[in-house]
Amino acid sequence: MAAPSKAWRPPASLAAARGMKWIKEIRFGPYGLVPAIVQEGGKVLMIAYMNRRALELTVRTGYAHFYSRSRKKLWKKGEESGHVQKVAEIRTDCDADAILLKVRQKGPGACHTGHRSCFFRAVRGGRLVVTDRLRFDPGQVYGPK
Repeated sequence: MAAPSKAWRPPASLAAARGMKWIKEIRFGPYGLVPAIVQEGGKVLMIAYMNRRALELTVRTGYAHFYSRSRKKLWKKGEESGHVQKVAEIRTDCDADAILLKVRQKGPGACHTGHRSCFFRAVRGGRLVVTDRLRFDPGQVYGPK
């Protein structure tokens, strides 16, 4: 029998970010959003957008939160699927107008299509070709559309 799992705690590097003063340096765009690239082990899983509140929630909870432009609301990654992203580190680019989240992805995939990464297609011979297998059935996770 496996040992009981301990509650996950953000790593020291994320805990150190909790002062929140550094968030003032982030250059949120004209709609109050900043692009956030999500990466695990060197592989880009997805890109989304964060507003200030999403970034603050991410820092405070240790789990990735974003702002949905289409739904016009905050969302926690994995709130429906359970495929949450535990944040190990937050970085910014040189202009502080983009965020990089280094995460541990829980569950088989980050993409709502059932793939591990949202970047599961590549241009080959002038067309888009799927380069990764499905990791889960989106219909079972999110229900029929």
